[in-house]
Amino acid sequence: MSDFDARAKALRAALQTQKSFDLLDRPVFFGGRRALFVLVDGFVKDDLFEKIMEFFYALKQDDPCFESAQHFLDRAVPYCEAALEPDLDKAVTAVLSGQTALLIEGFSQLILLDIRTYPQRDTAEPEKDKVFRGSHDGFVETMVLNCALIRRRIRSTALRMEAYSLGSASQTDVVLCYMDDRVDRAVLDKLHEKLAHPGDVDALTMNQESLAELLLPHKWYNPFPRFKYTERPDAAAAQVLEGDVVLLVDNSPAAMTLPSSLFDIMEEANDYYFPPLTGSYLRLIRFAVLLAMLLLTPLWLLVNRNPALLPTSISFLIPAEAPRVPLFWQLLILELGIDGLKLATLNTPSMMTTSLSVIAGIVVGDFAVQSGWFSAEAMLYMAFVALGAFNQPSFELGYAVKFMRIALLILVTLGGLWGLLGGLLAVLVILLRCKTFSGRSYLYPLIPLDLRVLRQKLFRPSIRRQ
Repeated sequence: MSDFDARAKALRAALQTQKSFDLLDRPVFFGGRRALFVLVDGFVKDDLFEKIMEFFYALKQDDPCFESAQHFLDRAVPYCEAALEPDLDKAVTAVLSGQTALLIEGFSQLILLDIRTYPQRDTAEPEKDKVFRGSHDGFVETMVLNCALIRRRIRSTALRMEAYSLGSASQTDVVLCYMDDRVDRAVLDKLHEKLAHPGDVDALTMNQESLAELLLPHKWYNPFPRFKYTERPDAAAAQVLEGDVVLLVDNSPAAMTLPSSLFDIMEEANDYYFPPLTGSYLRLIRFAVLLAMLLLTPLWLLVNRNPALLPTSISFLIPAEAPRVPLFWQLLILELGIDGLKLATLNTPSMMTTSLSVIAGIVVGDFAVQSGWFSAEAMLYMAFVALGAFNQPSFELGYAVKFMRIALLILVTLGGLWGLLGGLLAVLVILLRCKTFSGRSYLYPLIPLDLRVLRQKLFRPSIRRQ
């Protein structure tokens, strides 16, 4: 068996090309030499591959490019990125990532041709992160394109894009994006260590969530998010320019930003696409709604259990008729029911979503009150809480507040005013014990107090003051 046949057999065996229909090994003959292309069907640009083949078939047997693999790379591959790869395992990973491996008789090294393309959707504006003004493009599942969307907005030589591969089975591509002259070096070094030595990780099955749990394991009782997610390239680019680090994961249309505090997570792109006054108003409204989401129903339950705590001027907050179902159970059932409706909407075909919304509104609203299961006041307050959840830019933060609110409802039922105060103290302790990836307090710049930064987090600053 010749050396070429032995290496071709080893390459086929490593990739198991005979056991997968989409792994193609195509023997060819050009320039008087045997060659073998190995690729994944569907990952190759057909027109570019055709141009390269036309050039290869035009080569003569005595062409100078056949003096060595490097000469062939320099003179015979004019249309694409190419590199020599002596390591068979790395070549296999490259092929599974979409590159094309070329084995030529007489050369000891494999040639990797980067003529790949990935199936992708358009860079349309993401459903969650919509804005009234500004850019309307969004990240997609192709990491290279996502990097280009950021690079288009930051034309600086200080912008760094470092690639890592995580997961012994998935070999998922992860990119570390930061500004070399603005990034926090301690955070960057910690990230380098985590990504270079991830431990025994089989696969990033859930993309960002798997990576988040790998980078910063958290306690089960602390639901507050410690990473900020965005599907907007302009928002990700803004975070990079502020000195933060953005992580992009292949096959995911969202970027992770770290370190992220509670105030960072509360920021939204709309804050910066309006004048400072309007942007500050929107941001303050968001904070006010977040606080109302946490306290509205527990306080209402408390005053209904203790009417003496309520001033006479607002005694109308207490239902005129005694409820048939205790208010605690009404609120708890509605908390769970709202999530049930969300899941139903998520799993409903789009053509039927409107019908489901109408039916749910009628049944859960009017009929539920008339049947005596729920009071009109409970429906009103839970409707406000449900709408307030959509006011937050972070799904994770909305659910964290929801879990805290349910805990407060239970504590109010068990301990009244002291239960509420104890619950709020527990929430504060959880927030104080929570740390960002950098080790700083989750409540920074409130704790520790930094008035200049806190003012910028609460009030949208002018671009001249940033």
